[in-house]
Amino acid sequence: MAAPVAAQAATYGAGIENSQWYLSESVFECTLVHQVPGYGRAVFRHKAGESLSFYLESETPLMRPGQGMLIVEAPSWRPGTAPRPLGRVNVNDSRRPVSLDSRQAMVLVQGLLEGMDPTVTRESWYDGSPVRVKVSNINFAGQFSGYRTCTAGLLPVNYDQIKRSRIPFSSGSTSLSEADMRFLDNIVTYVQADSTVERVFVDGHTDSSGSRIDNRALSEERANVVADYLIGQGINADILTVRAHADQYPVSRQPADNRRTTIRLQREGERPDLQQANGYDAAMPNT
Repeated sequence: MAAPVAAQAATYGAGIENSQWYLSESVFECTLVHQVPGYGRAVFRHKAGESLSFYLESETPLMRPGQGMLIVEAPSWRPGTAPRPLGRVNVNDSRRPVSLDSRQAMVLVQGLLEGMDPTVTRESWYDGSPVRVKVSNINFAGQFSGYRTCTAGLLPVNYDQIKRSRIPFSSGSTSLSEADMRFLDNIVTYVQADSTVERVFVDGHTDSSGSRIDNRALSEERANVVADYLIGQGINADILTVRAHADQYPVSRQPADNRRTTIRLQREGERPDLQQANGYDAAMPNT
């Protein structure tokens, strides 16, 4: 009987003649994009307020979902250099089948800077034969230097981190802490940089421990102290909507959770939420 023939691996990767890295820079995000011929893209992404990440992107699901292998190997013109296994990675069936966190992404960066090629191997979706996706180190180092310059100028936060925010208050208090002011400073910095932010809603709230009249006045003070700080730091008062709700929209049975002022940003083209404040607390500052 004939011995079984090992399945031929399908390898996707750029050669010396077509390996390019493209740097995209802004105060919101820095990305390094590498085209992998026949497969798709390899992307290092660093959003403002977050850490570096990495993902593979493909329009066609070539790899079967499951556990793939990640190694750093020498390119073909450096024979004799042993590959370095980096462990297993999850492969899914989305347009971004492989996503790596900051630690893993930096390991890949180090390998590329050393002249090595990170490679993901996983069974084919169709016949079980190996699929190998290689990330080329050619022309990476120069663009990575530009990436590092870009990250130094990133904003302290991104839109998703601050589009719904919350400033807590102690019982009866209308004072901002130093931490509150630092958080509001980040919101100001972002809004001044993003010209698509067209409205900023500021809503004051209380717990239910006082009278309705007192709570109304207290919630108004809490909204105004936040709005005044934002204006004082440079937010245009014309884009602010300031409202007071007393104890009308509790978010918890815990009184401390209801003593707050919420800030919601709205960009051009976004569907405005209902004009009430019971859903604005998704983001917590200083946590």
